[in-house]
Amino acid sequence: MGNSGFLATLLLPTLLCVHLSVGSVTGLGVNWGTMATHKLPPETVVKMLKDNGIKKVKLFDADSNTMGALAGSDLEVMVAIPNDQLLAMNSYDRAKEWVQKNITLYNFKGGVNIKYVAVGNEPFLQTYNGSFVNTTFPALQNIQNALNDAGVGDTIKVTVPLNADVYNSPESNPVPSAGRFRTDISRPMSQIVDLLAKNGAPFTVNIYPFLSLYGNDDFPFNYAFFDGGNPIVDNKIQYTNVFDANFDTLVSALKAVGHGSMPIIIGEVGWPTDGDKNANMANAQRFYNGLFPRLAANTGTPLRPGYIEVYLFGLIDEDAKSVAPGNFERHWGIFRYDGQPKFPIDLSGQNQTKFLIGAKDVKYLKQQCCMFNPNAKNIGKLVDNINYACTFSDCTALGFGSSCNGLDANGNASYAFNMYYQVQNQKDTACSFQGLGILSTRNISQGTCNFTIQITSSSFSSVSPLVVVLSVFTVLNSYLLF
Repeated sequence: MGNSGFLATLLLPTLLCVHLSVGSVTGLGVNWGTMATHKLPPETVVKMLKDNGIKKVKLFDADSNTMGALAGSDLEVMVAIPNDQLLAMNSYDRAKEWVQKNITLYNFKGGVNIKYVAVGNEPFLQTYNGSFVNTTFPALQNIQNALNDAGVGDTIKVTVPLNADVYNSPESNPVPSAGRFRTDISRPMSQIVDLLAKNGAPFTVNIYPFLSLYGNDDFPFNYAFFDGGNPIVDNKIQYTNVFDANFDTLVSALKAVGHGSMPIIIGEVGWPTDGDKNANMANAQRFYNGLFPRLAANTGTPLRPGYIEVYLFGLIDEDAKSVAPGNFERHWGIFRYDGQPKFPIDLSGQNQTKFLIGAKDVKYLKQQCCMFNPNAKNIGKLVDNINYACTFSDCTALGFGSSCNGLDANGNASYAFNMYYQVQNQKDTACSFQGLGILSTRNISQGTCNFTIQITSSSFSSVSPLVVVLSVFTVLNSYLLF
């Protein structure tokens, strides 16, 4: 995945070119995921966000190192409670404890500017088979009450980032105005929406036009983009792209339960750049080049014109994410694994062709790769060794239609061996593969397929003094609570 260390070194002066005017769409946010084998230091990521004029960030947990790095940045933050903690939050005492540890601890002048708490992440996703249906609303209610009791409920609101599969239109009338919440979750959805409305909190939805194309060759390709056409007509309204149609289906579903004017946040929207035949740089650029001017112009949608609060998904590629939904899951970032931009992109929406500003002072491992040994004798064990390497590293770029799909058998082996070698921090023993691997200091990238040189892990970086201080406060407060 991503750029090789060799290419990163060559292109660094270009990619880090500082523009005199750095800005983004008003209120633009990004999702900062951290499911990577080698993470950039949180302080580096925060600096990168500020350098690019990004004002808001959405997290998937409340990690103390991340929160410590965000303290004093003035970035608006949405912290999160993972799905596997929802059951625990059904206890009000546990909810109060969570708020104390992850919200009030950072709620001081010069602390973290927390605006939302995301209770769960797409908990009603159909593939979860109802695992979180009964625990999400009680958790949401308890966290909001705990925020109120802590005296921050007026400024920090709960929300539930939901996948767009929580609503749909009937097959007999598949238009936005017919949008309704799924019948199997109608009761918890009504409870959630009522609670959000009562507290003046927004409905958060994740919309992915890319997924309309994934595995569906019959879907009109251009309709996934903002310049595509293929309009559908609903009550004399022309919908020329799936984003607008999807968003307005939600508006109609909210209207049907008595909350048609509820504020809506786009919790995740973006386009992956690898791992599928439609996941590539060109399609991602086309999507973003349509999205950002619309956001800048406050175009909105036919049923909800005006400003839309949006969080891009995502910020940085994550090579340790689950690929259960598809190989593309590890390639959503607008930045590569090393914090360097993938392509020119104009966050301001002003149709300027320019690079993002990449992460500064990134430290890489040695400029060396592990490759297939062309003189190896033990070829009979090659398949097993490739499978082993790909089990413990990211080989998604080798899939059909992906950036490394064109490699020959030896190239596939070299790519797999190198990915494992880099994940293992270039340990000598990680390039053995029963005599099938050999080290190389050459750039062995081929065509569109880049062989990664991994960064040093942030786990070796020093912890900021603020994080240490906050950790001490956490311990002290834990004693005061009991």
